[in-house]
Amino acid sequence: MNAITPIASKIDLTGLLSAIAQADADDSMSNPLTPAQWDTVSAYLQPYAVPAGHVLFSQGATDRTLYLVESGSLSVHYQDEKERLRLAIVGPGSVVGEGAFFSMRPRSATVQASAPTKLWTLTALRFTELTNRQPAIALGLAMAAGAVLAKRLGNRRRRVAAT
Repeated sequence: MNAITPIASKIDLTGLLSAIAQADADDSMSNPLTPAQWDTVSAYLQPYAVPAGHVLFSQGATDRTLYLVESGSLSVHYQDEKERLRLAIVGPGSVVGEGAFFSMRPRSATVQASAPTKLWTLTALRFTELTNRQPAIALGLAMAAGAVLAKRLGNRRRRVAAT
C-alpha cells in the first residue's frame, strides 16, 4: 500500500453513513449496522485523505485492506502488456479492495483517486480483532462488503473490478 495521509480528527462516521445511505450505484454498499454498532466499528477504522492522482493500491499488491468511500471518486483500472483499461469509477457509499480482502489473493486492478477522496480503511488484522470481540458486528460488515463483491461479479462489465 502506498503512503497516504492520515486525517487527524475525532472518529466521526457521520459522513460515511450519509454516503452509504445516499448512494445509488448498483454496487453501493448497504447499511447493515445500527448507529451503536457503527460506533463500535469506528474504533477499528482508520480515516485517510487521498489527493487526486494518488494510487491507493496497485494491481498485484498483496495487502488485504478494505476501503470504504466517504467522498470523492476512485478510478479502477487493469493494465496488461498492451493497454490500460478503466473498469469502473467508484464513488461515495461503496467499497474497494473487497476482492483481496476476502480472497487473500493479490489485487486484480489498480485503484487511483480521480478526485480528492476521503476513505475509511479496515485492515485484515483489525477485522480479525473486530471478529474476535464483536462477531455479530463483524459479520454484518462482512456481509455488506460481500454483497458488493457479489454484485460486481454478477455484472459482466464490472466483474474484474472486484479489487
